[in-house]
Amino acid sequence: MESYLTEFGNLLLRWLHVIAAIAWIGESIYFVMLDNSLTKPNEEKDSRYDLIGEMSSVHGGGFYHNQKYLTHPPFPLDEKLHWSFWKSYTTWLSGFALFCLLYLSNASVYLVNPASPWAWAAVLTPGEAGVAALALLIVGWLLYDELCRRISPEMQRDGLLSIAVAILMSGVAYFSSHVFQGRAAFLLTGAVMATCMSANVFFWIIPGQRRMVKALNSGEQPNPLDGKRGKQRSVHNTYFTLPVVFLMISNHYAFAYSNETSWFIMTLFILSGALIRQYFVLRHQGQNMLTLPAASGILLFVIGMIAAPTDIKTVPTETRSSNSNDNKSLPATSNNIHMVSRILQERCVSCHSARPTQVGFSAAPAGILLDNDQDIQRHHIKIKQVVASKYMPLANLTKMSDEERLQISQWAP
Repeated sequence: MESYLTEFGNLLLRWLHVIAAIAWIGESIYFVMLDNSLTKPNEEKDSRYDLIGEMSSVHGGGFYHNQKYLTHPPFPLDEKLHWSFWKSYTTWLSGFALFCLLYLSNASVYLVNPASPWAWAAVLTPGEAGVAALALLIVGWLLYDELCRRISPEMQRDGLLSIAVAILMSGVAYFSSHVFQGRAAFLLTGAVMATCMSANVFFWIIPGQRRMVKALNSGEQPNPLDGKRGKQRSVHNTYFTLPVVFLMISNHYAFAYSNETSWFIMTLFILSGALIRQYFVLRHQGQNMLTLPAASGILLFVIGMIAAPTDIKTVPTETRSSNSNDNKSLPATSNNIHMVSRILQERCVSCHSARPTQVGFSAAPAGILLDNDQDIQRHHIKIKQVVASKYMPLANLTKMSDEERLQISQWAP
């Protein structure tokens, strides 16, 4: 019953998270499109107002005419003024709740990485891994915010700032993939970016807009930096959007997060998403730069080449485990499904079954059942990939030996 309640809570939280994210991202993309589609007013401007652009559009059986004012709009700034922030907060809070429910509560399985190349990370306890994950979210935001403050405090060097932020996120990808389990590393990198997005709204965009409204309603001149800074952080958010969406769905694709160069794959996906977003931003400005999606396509092709599965050819003698009782009898290669099936029954079916015996796991994680030979054959590519990379079994809870990994990797279905 406890496992069912956890799974049901997961379902409801994930649904809330997706609903809020769609609403937030959709609204954000709309306003970025609107901002980049504005044209100079057709008629002579009223000197009392600072109209900087307008856009006419047709949608839903009607016509719209949008106008943007930096300050002094010709309408009251009262309770009818629309604010965009609750969708952002709901997305982050529901995502954090999901992270607590799925990852922090099972840190020994999903966070701890005993195969980490960094000695200190390989011996982290579940509690320490959880603290490290939370610290990464906080430190990631603080470093990003500090870059914005120092490099472009008055939005005069945003190009240089963009390069610095890209380097920072590459560093986050490198760090997370060397400290945490592969799936968690991708998720945490996305969570750092999502935290920066929501924190931008909470600490900069909304407070700055409130100060502008307060000043105007008091008959004072707003600080122009509030508007410029709000736009800067909003632009950052729009370039984070597509990479974050990918990183949040990446847990379905083991070939990406179980690869030895997963941090590099992650970085290329982030760059690819940013290039795609840039194409749409420029398209709204009337520019059709097909070189951007072409460059993104090249990056995706490179990812495909890097992430392509490879077989383990040898296992160093000194790393061989004594967990298997049949070490001496294992052949170097085999196409024997029954031999592979026996290993999977011992090491994997406690989770990947219609009736899992491993506490805390729902039936068929990732939709993969290994109860019979037909199911094993169906998933043989994924099995070989995640076993060879040592991503599975998670945290090696079932003590799969290197000889067993070698046998599965050299299995020819």
